[in-house]
Parts: sequence; C-alpha cells; structure tokens
Amino acid sequence: MSYRKSQYCRVEHLLQNSDVFGGDQGGGEYRKKSYPFILQKYNNNLYGDFREAMLQYFSENGIAWWGGTQPTTHPLSSQVSCLNHLFSIREDKNAVLSIMKSIDPKVVDALKIETDRFSPAYIQFEAVSDTDHLNERASTRGSNCTSLDALMYGKRESDSTVLFPIEWKYTEVYGNDDKAKGNQGATRKQRYTSLINESQQLLADNHSIYYFEPFYQLMRQTLWAEQMVFNRDTETLKVDDFLHIHVVPQENEDLLNKVYPCSGMAMETTWRSCLRDQGKYRIITPQKLLEPLDRDEYGELLEYLRVRYWNPLSLT
Repeated sequence: MSYRKSQYCRVEHLLQNSDVFGGDQGGGEYRKKSYPFILQKYNNNLYGDFREAMLQYFSENGIAWWGGTQPTTHPLSSQVSCLNHLFSIREDKNAVLSIMKSIDPKVVDALKIETDRFSPAYIQFEAVSDTDHLNERASTRGSNCTSLDALMYGKRESDSTVLFPIEWKYTEVYGNDDKAKGNQGATRKQRYTSLINESQQLLADNHSIYYFEPFYQLMRQTLWAEQMVFNRDTETLKVDDFLHIHVVPQENEDLLNKVYPCSGMAMETTWRSCLRDQGKYRIITPQKLLEPLDRDEYGELLEYLRVRYWNPLSLT
C-alpha cells in the first residue's frame, strides 16, 4: 500500500474512531465528487483552539489558501499539516528558538518576523520577499510566486542572522513532467536560468534536474533564500545566511526513494548532488522537528499530532 493510500485509510479510521476531526463524519466533496475521507467542514481540518486565529492570520495578511479562498476540506493537505504542526507555537519565542537550536546549535536568539502585517511572531507562513527578485512579477503569498510554507529567523553567536526557509511535505508524490518544455517552460527558463548560473549554492551544470519536481520547488526556494542574502540592504529581514529545511515524513517512500529519471537517484541524493554546500540543506521528519518542544507545555498539541499524523495505526 502506498503512503498516500495508507493515510486515506488512516483518516477514515480516525473519522470513525476518534474526535480528532471535531466530530466530522466525512463524506465531503472534493472537486465536485464525494469521498469518505473528505471532511464536511474545513474548520475541522485545523488544530483545536487555533482555528479562528489561523483563518484571521491568512485573511489579514492576504494569504491564499491552497485550492481556494478558504482552508481545504482535504485532510492530506500539506499546507494544513504545516499549520497544524507549527501555528500554535509561533508566538512562543523559547519554543521556536529550541527548534532552531536543534538544527543549528550556533543560534542564540529567535527574531520576530516583522513582515507580517497582522500578528507578526517567530514563525511566518507562506513567506515572500519584500521585492520580487526571481523575475516572477508577483509576490502574492501562497500563489503565483515562490513562497515558503514556513519561515523562521534567528541570530547566531557571531551576531549574524540566519533564515530557515521551510518546505513542508506530507503525502506528495511526483511524476516526470518536464517544466522546461513548451511556452510555459520557456518562460520559466527565462526567469531562472541566469539566477541559477550566478548562484553560489546551485551547480550550474544541473539545469536538466531543476525543472522536474520536487527539485523545481527546491531550486526556486534556494534562489529565493540566496536573494534574501544578496539583497539584505533593501529587504526588511536582514539576512546573512540560510539553512533550507525540508520536512518530509520518513514513511513517504514514494517521494523519498523514487529513482528520478532526471538523475537516476533518489530524492535526497539527487538534490544534494545539485548543491555546492550540502550543509545548507537539512531534511527532517515532522516528529524530529518538534522533538525539542516541552512535553508538559505542548502535550495536547503533540498528542493531537501523534494521533492524526504520526503514530502507526492498525487499520485492520
């Protein structure tokens, strides 16, 4: 059974045997078709007491929801998964700092991300730069441009600042579509080719990899982070360095272990082969990312995540 299929089964099991979805009975519609694992109400897809805060944060900051103007009722959404894992800790400086320190022990302070118009805190969602540096001609958070699922911002012992762009995956798998083909492909190459060739992180001889998913996303995010460093004098966030964080469940072998035709290698090996400094790329599971959280303070959150996303369930 594929990981995605196992998660569909997981949701159906939880709908019948737990209250993790707020009593939702499932059977909702997705793309005009009913499925037993689709929720009836989008609110039930979001974590507990933070539902209204999430909705307000997206609305007030002009952020697009995946697939529409409101949260999806699809329980396997990676955008929703990212929010459920991180939103409730975003105002807790010590919690966010503990996560950053577990990734980079040289970080000594968590810095507030002031580019949110509404409710700035220590984690930002669907982050974009102040100015478009990738020739995309748009900076709409969550759509039509390169934006980060989540972002953290810290200070190291040396007083230098470091950005943590986060790409969040859940059940994603990808085909072998070449995004460099056709008219849209020509536009993409026009946008990114010179940036790739001038990059200090991306190897310029790997263009044949950069236009296949998931590497197309990782390429754009790497360029985005580099441009935040290059343009630190004009951006609100003054960035000296970055660590690119890729959050992926280890059970998603269809994403991690696929042999990608563009490289003949698995995902992590492929991507590391594209980087000059492999230390700037960190792949981590959701559980490992949140491991530094205080169990007493965040027990309810961790139990919710354990039940909904983490623990293996017997579905027989």
